[in-house]
Amino acid sequence: MVKNYLIERRSWILLILFLYFFILFVAFFDSTIPLLPIVYIVFLSLIIFTIFLIVRYHKETKFYKSLEAWENNLDLKSISSPESPFEKLIEDSVVSQTEFLKRIASQNQISLEQEKDELLSWIHEVKTPLTAMRLMIDRLEEPMKSQLNYEWLRIHLLLDQQLYQKRIPFMENDLYIENTDVKALIIKEIKELKSWCIQKGIGFDLHIEAGEVLSDAKWLAFIIRQLLTNAIKYSEASDIHIRSFQQNGQTVLEVEDFGRGIDPKDLPRIFDKGFTSTAKHQDHAATGMGLYLVKKVAKPLLINIDVQSKPESGTTFTLLFPKRNQFDTTITGM
Repeated sequence: MVKNYLIERRSWILLILFLYFFILFVAFFDSTIPLLPIVYIVFLSLIIFTIFLIVRYHKETKFYKSLEAWENNLDLKSISSPESPFEKLIEDSVVSQTEFLKRIASQNQISLEQEKDELLSWIHEVKTPLTAMRLMIDRLEEPMKSQLNYEWLRIHLLLDQQLYQKRIPFMENDLYIENTDVKALIIKEIKELKSWCIQKGIGFDLHIEAGEVLSDAKWLAFIIRQLLTNAIKYSEASDIHIRSFQQNGQTVLEVEDFGRGIDPKDLPRIFDKGFTSTAKHQDHAATGMGLYLVKKVAKPLLINIDVQSKPESGTTFTLLFPKRNQFDTTITGM
């Protein structure tokens, strides 16, 4: 700030220094003017000017320092009161722009809320005919029944993903942390995906030693659903191994498939929004949203996710659940 202040006031400083030099210059060449008294006066004036400059620096930069420290969060309380007409002009401009941005942000928030509510309403309305279609499909004979079941499941999973995606920004208002039966959740999700698994010849090998975790059942089911659909999507005629156990006082859940695996260069990016694959560009079925949403949901649940994979050998997703004392009791409501 000192450097900026000196640059801002350089014309005035140079003018004063030039005047001091000019007075000394005249006194040096004009014999009628005593040089020593002039030098003494200039020296005292220079000291006074330096003190004046220091005092003015602290006074004039107070407002600008508060602007520099301002976090641009539309809260103007941290900005110091202006003490000069120019500072007042700047404050008026900042206040005007901030109020404008607040209005725009408020309008955008209202529009976003309306769009979210309309989409959620539409998804719930679509689920009604989907349920009716499921009942009609159940009355059909094979092989048409299996094919329609698979297509119905795809639509159902896409709608479900969209529903949860729209709820994620408000997820913390929806959390209810309680003792959750992991095995029951996994079995329920496997049953939902049964028709897809039969079509692809995929089975499940379950070893659930740690049966309960402290989590939100609905959102944990979403995470498990996304991991299972990923495992099924990229596997053919093989088993998916699901294990849970205790490790250092924490519950660990592993979902291991023996599908096509993930390229090592893709591993750091698999949780990025919209990322699919650098090796399988022709895979138009992938949306790049599943694992991104899993990571977003896992954060408020304090679940750490790790992934190990080898191309053409398979992939293992590991969920590390938090210890019981990691949840704040005011959040859990327990």
